[in-house]
Amino acid sequence: MAMNPPDIQSYRTLIELAKQEDLGPADLTGQVTIPPEQRGRGRLRAREPAVLCGLPVIEEVLRVYDADLICRPLAADGDEVAAQSDLAELSGPLRSLLAAERVVLNFLQRLSGIATRTARFVQAVEGTRALIYDTRKTTPSWRALERYAVRCGGGENHRQGLFDAVLIKDNHLAALATQAAGSLTAALGEVIERIGRLPTPPAFVQVEVDDLDQLRQVLAVKGVDLVLLDNMSCNQMAQAVQIRDRQVPPSTILLEASGNIRLETVREVALTGVERISVGALTHSVASVDIGLDLESD
Repeated sequence: MAMNPPDIQSYRTLIELAKQEDLGPADLTGQVTIPPEQRGRGRLRAREPAVLCGLPVIEEVLRVYDADLICRPLAADGDEVAAQSDLAELSGPLRSLLAAERVVLNFLQRLSGIATRTARFVQAVEGTRALIYDTRKTTPSWRALERYAVRCGGGENHRQGLFDAVLIKDNHLAALATQAAGSLTAALGEVIERIGRLPTPPAFVQVEVDDLDQLRQVLAVKGVDLVLLDNMSCNQMAQAVQIRDRQVPPSTILLEASGNIRLETVREVALTGVERISVGALTHSVASVDIGLDLESD
């Protein structure tokens, strides 16, 4: 998947809010310690090994703070960097540079944290056919950036939101059960007909199942692209793959594992034969990478 960063408008508002939150009307410390004409230069430096993500964002942060601030990248998003690696050189009015420092680091540290964690999951399943996907468990309003960070780490993006794909989860199935007394297969067949009448076709149709009996019923429905195996054991998932392979051509309906996937267990999950593994922990509980700004003396 391409690592192209999201459109600037998707994070410009975040930067403006971050600046307002942190800077307020003025940087009092900078006013009393740094002459307005003083200029400075510093390097963003990784304090630990990481996968870098966020350079286009911090370039825009600097523009928002001061048009005279300059960022000269020394690495690229998606690069694996060692501890003490220089990531970028920042220069310009020193007051503005130090005022922007915390917001620059907040974006860069979190996005690099997501990219780094994603890369560890991707590396853990190397040699299997499983791909690592993110989920909608993202920081509110950060989704476009966090999805980009997942791509920088070698992962894949799931649906963008509720608007671009159909994912029928357990609560939807419960709602369907109250509407009709028929089988799950029949109820889903009616849903597929409704999907066909939508003005814009969804990117895909996915159904969540909790057990293997549900899986058999869903596999009998034409029009389903993906099945989400929710919180199943590895033994159940291996059986699910066998059932799918017997019931339909494997390329017709892909299987996705989800629910409490950890770095310690993801390879075992991948070895069951599922094609996709979605991991909420890529974004909802990630640790920021330790990155600092070291000023250089002229």
